[in-house]
Amino acid sequence: MKIGYLFSGQGQQFADMGKDFYESEPLYKEVIDQASKALNLDLSDSDKLNNPENTQVSILAMSYGINRLIETIGLKPIAMTGLSLGEYSALVSAEALSFDLGLKLVSDRSKYMDEAGLENPGKMAAVLKIDPKLVVEVCNEIDGVYPANFNTKDQTVIGGTVQGVKEATDKLLEKGAKRVVPLNVKVSSHTPLMQSASDKLYQRLQQVDFKEPKFPVISNTTKESFNVTSIKEVLRDQLVTPTHFYEDLEKMVEDYDVDTLIEIGPGDTLSKFAKKTYKNLKIFNVDSIDKFNKLKEELTTGENN
Repeated sequence: MKIGYLFSGQGQQFADMGKDFYESEPLYKEVIDQASKALNLDLSDSDKLNNPENTQVSILAMSYGINRLIETIGLKPIAMTGLSLGEYSALVSAEALSFDLGLKLVSDRSKYMDEAGLENPGKMAAVLKIDPKLVVEVCNEIDGVYPANFNTKDQTVIGGTVQGVKEATDKLLEKGAKRVVPLNVKVSSHTPLMQSASDKLYQRLQQVDFKEPKFPVISNTTKESFNVTSIKEVLRDQLVTPTHFYEDLEKMVEDYDVDTLIEIGPGDTLSKFAKKTYKNLKIFNVDSIDKFNKLKEELTTGENN
């Protein structure tokens, strides 16, 4: 069994996420209490946990806590990737960055993105059932709109100004897109509208010491594994350039021979993307005690090894 980890990004968070782990798993409680101390923010308190301002750090804390629990049942990945914010969860889990420093970095990243969103209000929309190359062509023809996320062969997210996204939506529907679904977000991530956030993040990254990841962590930006010499530049560029989850997944399966995928963190978005692309893989997502127990039962009994 060759396992790859997928770390959830922002967008699938839910109320009181991780509370079931916190109340029943001492190791998970220890991780959340450590996060609360590092941030001076009580992430065991529902009001704090569910506050949108704390979403990014809450997802990182939850994902790292689940990763620690999976370690206790003897599972190890041979490669990892994450979507956007999920890259930070992956880098912390791969010990390229300490948990405490990762939390503080992600807290600042979240603030920089919010500030950039106020400076340059934007929209994002998922374009369904159309060739990504056509999406790129349309974006190149219209001012203020950009490809932001290449999720699957037939799902690409666009982002940019309100007017740019509207014009691109109309054009893409004309060219045969089945649907264009507006996303409920306040910032246009992975587009040039995040330039000020990218600049601030890069300054902040100069204060952070990284190590070489213990496991390959495939970057959304470069589609290659992170390495310690360029990690700061890649994380800077991640905010203003598209994510390439589809190609990251392809690399995990074809270069690392991954046959089992575990999505760690809230929601099952990445699992669904993976199932659309690779129908024969074993795919799990873990964001509750019940799903963790199912993973433990299916992957550690020896029946599926």
